[in-house]
Amino acid sequence: MSQEFSGHDPTGTEVAERIAAAARGVEPIKRRRRRTTEIDEIAWSGPSPGTRDPQPAGVVLNAILTRRGWKKQVSVAALLPRWAEFVGAVNAAHTKPEKWEAGVLVIRADSTTWATSLRAMAPQIIARLNEILGERTVTRLQILGPQAPSWKKGPRSVPGRGPRDTYG
Repeated sequence: MSQEFSGHDPTGTEVAERIAAAARGVEPIKRRRRRTTEIDEIAWSGPSPGTRDPQPAGVVLNAILTRRGWKKQVSVAALLPRWAEFVGAVNAAHTKPEKWEAGVLVIRADSTTWATSLRAMAPQIIARLNEILGERTVTRLQILGPQAPSWKKGPRSVPGRGPRDTYG
């Protein structure tokens, strides 16, 4: 009987099946080995840190932003609340960044005087922004003065004729 069980499964299930089959007087069922899959070939992590281990949220978020190409947009969005750090408190009180697109940062000033002042400081501002946000994040500043009043609405406007003398 020991010859019959010489190649048994070390887990014991195969031995139990053979003993039961021998007691019934039937041939044991031969099982097919299952095919190996990709899951069988994965190297499972051990006690050392691995790629499957939990990662800090900041590391994962940074990897996603980099992979999707959103890193510069997020950096520029973080600029808005810190605008005073880049241009100083006095300039920040009279200017405000509006949008960033393709390396061009659009800034709106309260008056033409503040816009001119900021234009004179543009190279230093660009250098400071790129130092903090990353190289070539901001390539140019577009500094706009205040928006002119609209003459398209009101009791003295003529539809389709453009601005007219409304003062006399």
